[in-house]
Amino acid sequence: MILRDLRIDPARLTSRVERLGKIGALEGGGVCRLALTPSEKLGRAHLVAEMTALGLDVAIDPIGNIFGTRKGRSEGPAVMLGSHIDTVATGGLYDGALGVLAGLEVIATLNDGNIETDLPVVVAAFTNEEGARFAPDMLGSLVFVGGLPLAEALDIISIDGKRLGDELQAIGYAGTDQGPEEVAAYFELHIEQGPVLEDEAIAVGTVLGVQGISWTELTIRGRSAHAGTTPIRLRRDAGLAAARIAAGVGAFVRAMGEDQVGTVGAITLTPNLVNVVAEKAVMTIDLRNPDESLLQAAEAKLAALIEQVAGEETVTIERRTLARFQPVDFAPTLIEQVDGTAKALCLSTRRLFSGAGHDAQMLARIAPAAMIFVPSVNGISHNITEYTAPADLANGANVLLQVTLKQALPTNGEDA
Repeated sequence: MILRDLRIDPARLTSRVERLGKIGALEGGGVCRLALTPSEKLGRAHLVAEMTALGLDVAIDPIGNIFGTRKGRSEGPAVMLGSHIDTVATGGLYDGALGVLAGLEVIATLNDGNIETDLPVVVAAFTNEEGARFAPDMLGSLVFVGGLPLAEALDIISIDGKRLGDELQAIGYAGTDQGPEEVAAYFELHIEQGPVLEDEAIAVGTVLGVQGISWTELTIRGRSAHAGTTPIRLRRDAGLAAARIAAGVGAFVRAMGEDQVGTVGAITLTPNLVNVVAEKAVMTIDLRNPDESLLQAAEAKLAALIEQVAGEETVTIERRTLARFQPVDFAPTLIEQVDGTAKALCLSTRRLFSGAGHDAQMLARIAPAAMIFVPSVNGISHNITEYTAPADLANGANVLLQVTLKQALPTNGEDA
């Protein structure tokens, strides 16, 4: 068998995506599998069953990360393929899940060909990548690489007031095993979640790295008052202060240029009534940039804006950092390998940075890491209409298969 000619089964991969997509399915399409909820528990059980059926040794670590290992000829460091299966509340079928399921498809293809690799190959599903229920995002992979103490992670409180450790126990995934002690290389296949590849008719995105991320929560405290009888000059309006900060973020982000992005994703007012001046506002600000110095500049602009608004609106503003990750560059050798492999498969490529956070940026702390992007129709993600065509899924999975072989079996391309 010529290993460079090996291909995954496109129909089988599509079926894997569709079957997992039925767990937590939403009306009209998409899924809701928030981390450590009953629906995600079912998704985890499905994944473990799939791993077991493929003959993988399944291990679950204390933060709930799931590792399925296909043994190699040696006990050397593992080649890891991974992502996550948790979603946002109105998620799609592909975000995260593709990286895990394509990893299973790589394993199935190796099994079909009775191909023994030199190094173990591990498929990983990391806990709470989205950060939609527990902050920070990429939590499971962050704990795995030693960036967040386990005890601290277990004490995190969710948006619905639940302790992470308790929820992990409740769904039965507070494991006692450990993941691989050493990772030779980490690859993550993912949908782009943006419009660039589709817009430029590019088959595969070679990801150079991940933007830095800064998440801040503000609690603004003013004074409740009657909306009709209280003069503007005597108000301490938390809602108005929140609106000014939101507008200010938009203004300085535009002024900084296209690499800088900023989002006010949530604003909650109290008492949230049409005829009452808000006494409290809680809001979030998401700042991202691939350049650390520019991200710090954006954070400084936000701090100055907060101080200005607090003074002018006579409110108090408390800040809390929800997540802060520096930009991450992926391993140049693996970037070249992904790009070269895609081109060898006659697939067009484009190099780009990821605008979203991924588990790969955490794994890059301990091992060479790289990502493979495939197009998202209309650039839509975190949405029930999220879609990537089966042919694009297969393209990405075939690149994943070949780079896995290059790392796990250096004789790739020889007769086996």
